[in-house]
This record gives sequence, C-alpha cells and structure tokens, in this order.
Amino acid sequence: MYHGGLGWGAVALIRGRGRVALIDAGSFGMRRLLIERLKAAGVSPAAVTDLILTHAHHDHVVNWPLFGRARIFVGGAELQWSLTQPPGETPVPEFTMQALQRWPTLATLKDEDEAFPGLTAHLTPGHTPGHLSFVLAGRQHDVVFTADAAKNRAELVSRTTDMTYDAAVSAASIAKIWGLWQRRPGSVLIPGHDVPMTQKGGRIAYVGNREAAIKAWYGDDMETTTLIDLTAP
Repeated sequence: MYHGGLGWGAVALIRGRGRVALIDAGSFGMRRLLIERLKAAGVSPAAVTDLILTHAHHDHVVNWPLFGRARIFVGGAELQWSLTQPPGETPVPEFTMQALQRWPTLATLKDEDEAFPGLTAHLTPGHTPGHLSFVLAGRQHDVVFTADAAKNRAELVSRTTDMTYDAAVSAASIAKIWGLWQRRPGSVLIPGHDVPMTQKGGRIAYVGNREAAIKAWYGDDMETTTLIDLTAP
C-alpha cells in the first residue's frame, strides 16, 4: 500500500508429453523463489522447453531471460502494442520487451492458436489490448489460465476489474472465461493473482491456501527477525 505494487503473480508449471512449460515468468522480486520452487520440482531453468507469456506487464514477463533456451510465446498484437508504450508511464518493462522482440526463440500467437498440442490461446483483452488466456486440454477436465483478464475471485464473480482500459471489454473477456471454465465439469481455473479454483455445485471452491508473509529486521542485530503472516485470520 505504501511501497508500490508487489506483483505477486501466478507462475504455473506444466509437464507432460515431452514438454516442460511455464505460464508466465513472474516479477523480478520472485526470481530467487522461482528458481527454488522449480528446483524443488526437479526442474532447472535450462530444462524449460516452452515459456508462454500472457501479456506484457512486468510482473508476468520480466524473468523471461531465465528461460532463454526455451521457445518463448507471446501474443503478436500484445508484443507490438507493448513496443509503442511511452517509456516510464505504464507497467510494461520497456527494455525487457525490446530485447524479447529480438530473441531468436521468440514465437508469436493469435486468438485460437496452439502454443503446443493441447494448449490453446484465447484473446481476452481489457487489461491490455492483446492479452491472451490459455486452456490446457486434459483427459478428464481442462485447466484455464486467465492471467490478468481475471486476476482473482472478486473479478470473476463481480465481472468488474480494477485495471482496465475499457470496463465493457474486460467484462466481455470475463464472460468468455466463464464459458471456457464451464465447458467441462471439474475444470481448474488459475487466475493471475489468486489461488487456483474449481466449481462445485455452482460455487467456487479454492484449491489450496493462500500463503504470504514478510520477514523484517526491527531489532538491533541480524539474528532477530519479525515474521508478519499476511494471511492470518
């Protein structure tokens, strides 16, 4: 609240069919944690085969250089839009996107393209003009990655958003997301800034729990720390 947005965005790992893929790359402050979480899952950054970027905001794209060996996907319209944004005025990391444009493994997507078999892009503008959400087709149910077209449960339920260039466009994208989510019973939805969720009996149910905390030095030595649990009731 007093120190700017943290950008604690979702980074999802997909493994199967010979691929190790990530949906989004997270913010710079997440870099060390991201490497640690991948290591715990038995994955090194060099082992990632595909990096799928949903949109061009810093908290979703800035760590793409960690995965420079991967094939990197971004919406073509989103990329071009990001390169026209005035420097220093938006959440677009200007130099990051300029470097990405020149990267040899970059590939662009448009609405209903497949990044790889079973993972389909869906144009969901409003947060940004070329924002893409993705659906991963499974045998029994799908996984819907909404990113910031629907950042959290509140936006999904209310169908209103707090960061949009056009409220009606964002509402239409959220309606589209609901259609994708309800297409197959049991499908999981992973929003851009919330815990994964499913639908049970017409109601949203979270998968897992929120975890967030701050560890700070408030004393006179480096051994004394204070842990502030941000999710305590």
